[in-house]
Amino acid sequence: MPFWWEQTPVQLLATVSRPYRGEVLIPFSVDEAYARLCSQEPTTAPVIHLWRHEKAIVLGSRDAKLPHAAEAIRHLEAAGYQTAVRPSGGAAVPLAPGVINLSLVMPVAASDLNPEPFFLRMVELIRATLGDDGAKMSSGEIEGAYCPGTYDLAIEGYKFCGIAQRRLTRAVAVQAFINVEGCGRTYEEIIQSFYEKAAMGAPVEQFPQVQPGRMASLSELGVSGGAEGFVLRLQELLHAHAESSVAVLDACPDSLAQEAKKALDLLKGRHRQLVGS
Repeated sequence: MPFWWEQTPVQLLATVSRPYRGEVLIPFSVDEAYARLCSQEPTTAPVIHLWRHEKAIVLGSRDAKLPHAAEAIRHLEAAGYQTAVRPSGGAAVPLAPGVINLSLVMPVAASDLNPEPFFLRMVELIRATLGDDGAKMSSGEIEGAYCPGTYDLAIEGYKFCGIAQRRLTRAVAVQAFINVEGCGRTYEEIIQSFYEKAAMGAPVEQFPQVQPGRMASLSELGVSGGAEGFVLRLQELLHAHAESSVAVLDACPDSLAQEAKKALDLLKGRHRQLVGS
């Protein structure tokens, strides 16, 4: 059976060569703008969006409601981290040059409310990108990992990827973080430290119980190539199929820039509302 990207034209927006340094909500606003376009024009080609950030912590909405979240966020920002509450599900994750963010934004039927097929499209894309290493990949929640979920991706029991989803009326954005390089233990410690401050006094069921030794990067798991290699393999995977015409972009198209700005303003307002600042 053909892969889904072999059956439809896709657009590839890749800005990984220049990681964001400032407002971490900017790439999320680009996803929002594409999702709104997909919602309005159902023939819009799916968009695969790759990006990185130098130093950020992205939170889920439940994280922002923890008793001392605002204080913990101020501590992170004082340490040089950009922070934001993302519009999709999930919990806190660290972003760094070794972490690739991969979004899949596409139009869907208004009646198609089952999220599972869209999670599976992302899982299939990542597995195929990893090639032979993808055969070793498992899907299922890794207990003790940060941002736990049903579609945690792991190799040899170590989580390297988490997936969240954002649904509009006739569009969906599936968003994954992929720890390609770096130290999984270091990433864990950053998130553990956040919850130690933000969740003081909160019942344990209100936040992830992050445990050491549950996370790893693909490099630590023996997958070669690093961040640049992962992106190259993804590009080659898409271009290998003549049936899928791939339009490659390196910046948000001018035609969507105004919509992305509006989305950014809304996301920033939501962030301020949730964290009280």
